[in-house]
Amino acid sequence: MIQLLAPDGTLRTDDEAPIEVTPQLCRSLLRDMVLARRFDEEALALQRQGELGLWLMSLGQEAAQVGSVRAVRPGDYVFPSYREHAAARCRGLGAAELLAQWRGVTHGGWDPARYRFHIYSLVLGAQALHATGYALGVRLDGSDEVVLAYFGDGASSQGDVNEALNWAAVAGAPVVFFCQNNQWAISTRTSRQMAAPLHRRAVGFGLESYLVDGNDVLAVHAVTARAAESVRRGGPPVLIEAMTYRMAGHSTSDDPRRYRSDAEVEAWRHRDPIARLERLMAERGWADEGFRAALAAESDQVAAETRAACTGLADPAPAGIFASVFSEETEPVRDQRERHLEYLAPFVA
Repeated sequence: MIQLLAPDGTLRTDDEAPIEVTPQLCRSLLRDMVLARRFDEEALALQRQGELGLWLMSLGQEAAQVGSVRAVRPGDYVFPSYREHAAARCRGLGAAELLAQWRGVTHGGWDPARYRFHIYSLVLGAQALHATGYALGVRLDGSDEVVLAYFGDGASSQGDVNEALNWAAVAGAPVVFFCQNNQWAISTRTSRQMAAPLHRRAVGFGLESYLVDGNDVLAVHAVTARAAESVRRGGPPVLIEAMTYRMAGHSTSDDPRRYRSDAEVEAWRHRDPIARLERLMAERGWADEGFRAALAAESDQVAAETRAACTGLADPAPAGIFASVFSEETEPVRDQRERHLEYLAPFVA
């Protein structure tokens, strides 16, 4: 497993993951992770207060997401699953866009083309096939764009993901598959899902693969950058298996205490991705009091903006559901819309 930054903050080099570690890079990555975690915490609080119907936390997986999405170009298209809040924020998505789906006011939440970041996929593993199909179009266009597709270890047991890996390899699709192996597929441990590690299975399909410490943001960044450039130059598709940990439940409807021990969670807490980067920066003098104070203030601002954005989301207009059935409204849809509005009229008068 490729690791550049140990949990104690010790930095090492690895020829498989070349990277220039600078103060600017570390400050940028730390900021992304800290603000993503604060947003995540506020969203959890909002769900507990009844403002969101559901929330799936990314707590503990910030390095895997930030390190990878910051390693590809802004124009490279990203296909997330439903927990990639840190990656989404790096692409510029705001709190209202990320929370709308979970508040139940939209089926999506943002314009994918604007951010080069697809809407969340709630169908487990489906985005891997979507990413592969899109990547085939990129190849036909002759573009040097690379597609980045996220999924979890649980999704890797789905047929859709295995079909995507196989077809991407056969067709030479310019895609980087990024598996966040957070050790649990809801309540099923990884060891109960697969007899061989995913990165080894990927080789059998014909992909190149890497195994990286997913809580090491520098290693993730270096490996993803190398993989993306290899694919961009015409190399085979790549799978990266990032070993990380889901510190919270699968979702707010899950109680992880029923299937995993406190000792296991505590062991992973000592591998916290934010804490290890902070240790490196403190040891090298890259985070002075001014930087820390500014980041704390920005974090508080993110929290306030998240709360305001959530409670400010308006319910959709009843007729809005008919507007997205077809690109151009058909007569049957128009008739259904008019009859629906006629039915609603006495209730809103």
